[in-house]
Amino acid sequence: MKKLKLGIPKGSLENATIDLFRRSGWTISVRSRNYFPSIDDDTISCALIRAQEMAGYVEKGTLDVGLTGKDWILEYESDVVEVADLIYSKASQRPARWVVAVPGESPVKAIEDLRGKRISTELVNHTRRYFQAKGIQVDVEFSWGATEAKVVEGLVDAVVEITETESTIRAHGLRIIHEMMETNTKLIANKTAWADPWKREKIEQIAMLLQGALRAEGMVGLKMNVPKEKMAGVVGLLPSLAAPTIAHLYQSDWLSVEIVVSEAKVRELIPQLQKAGAEGIIEYSLKKLV
Repeated sequence: MKKLKLGIPKGSLENATIDLFRRSGWTISVRSRNYFPSIDDDTISCALIRAQEMAGYVEKGTLDVGLTGKDWILEYESDVVEVADLIYSKASQRPARWVVAVPGESPVKAIEDLRGKRISTELVNHTRRYFQAKGIQVDVEFSWGATEAKVVEGLVDAVVEITETESTIRAHGLRIIHEMMETNTKLIANKTAWADPWKREKIEQIAMLLQGALRAEGMVGLKMNVPKEKMAGVVGLLPSLAAPTIAHLYQSDWLSVEIVVSEAKVRELIPQLQKAGAEGIIEYSLKKLV
């Protein structure tokens, strides 16, 4: 039996990724100190790999497909197929960003002021290329962790760090002077695997269902019955991804109306719909929106 070798990012994205697969239809079970989780699909085998290393394993073909950040694909200039964007951070409505930060009291106002200075980051290769492209000579050194602390202690002049809410950066008394790039999680595939018809179909199935589960987040379905003479008023209230689905009730002048809306709007919308004449309003959760 053919198998697709899937890489699950170990670390900060691990639980969110496993939950996303669950909502997409796959149950992944991780055992303590085991780097090879089980999955309820005989055609897939899983491995837990750090996001920083994922693109390398996928590029070499050790893995057929995996999830990692755009940042780590750029860091190692990995030659992989970027199949789908998977933006599933719940920490912030803003995308994750790699930024250049300095101490609050630093005289540095712009990245040009860092010429000849020392920068600490985990994203070493991309940071070097970024500053070189701008003609700014800097000394970039690798950080094994606690990057913000290095600039606070005066070990370096600036850091390049990833942030969503900026809370950690502000907590260390740092000031952002430049945004290098936005990043998000991507589903990537090995080029040889992508060229294999069976594996490509399987990868595309995974991409479609993962994206469908993400699109369904924060959305709900609403179903209601509406008398024909009040239909125009009810429809005028309906925000929807598309035109509402409307069906005649059997041997009746009433209509059944069904829409997909943002969950945040429901608490205001339902009372308005009721006043406009809708009855039997049902709200239901969505697992996927494909």
